[in-house]
Amino acid sequence: MAPGSGRFAGPDSQVARLRHWYENELGWATVPETPGEPLRLVTGVRFDVLDVPAPAGAKALRHLGPGSPVALQGDRMLLLVAAGSAEEVPGLLDWLEWSALALDLRALGAHGRMDAPARPEPVSTGARPLPEADEGPAAPPEPADRPEPVQGAAVWLRPPGPGREVEASLPRMPRVPTLPAVGGVGCAPDLVRLVDTMATECHRVRLWRASHGPEGDQALASS
Repeated sequence: MAPGSGRFAGPDSQVARLRHWYENELGWATVPETPGEPLRLVTGVRFDVLDVPAPAGAKALRHLGPGSPVALQGDRMLLLVAAGSAEEVPGLLDWLEWSALALDLRALGAHGRMDAPARPEPVSTGARPLPEADEGPAAPPEPADRPEPVQGAAVWLRPPGPGREVEASLPRMPRVPTLPAVGGVGCAPDLVRLVDTMATECHRVRLWRASHGPEGDQALASS
């Protein structure tokens, strides 16, 4: 069945409009609808996804281009990266000497799925400021202006731009990776720097939550 046709022909179908936006305007594949379940996007085709705690993801935003899409779902941040990146993450973590630690960093690649965030309303206020460095992990930024989501809890923090050229904005592996410079500055490739930053922040979040007990998440968000 052609994307956005027949089965979702009803003009009032919110799922149909959302599916049409993803498949026809962005060229992103979705999976068949299951009654009662949110629409899902297929990973590993146009993009992969790095799924991390939202405070850790907030620290990584500075390593993304302005057109690189980012979503929030509950207390998780979903950062879109180039297709094929998920396969590189285990090796990168080992190379960056993070593989010995249990990091709350998940990579979704081929045959993966993510809940499709609701389409946001146009934003006219310009780029949102990046989080400032502080003593504790960063609180997650607020999502872009949007209508109330009609499915799932996923929302766009940085929505994809119009057209079908998202790949150019996504962090990717270079042919010859180089270690990030001390302090996170230098000429490190985007994906290497991004993974190193997220691993560092995931570890900080883990230590923060362990030291602050059950109330750690609330204190973390307000730090």
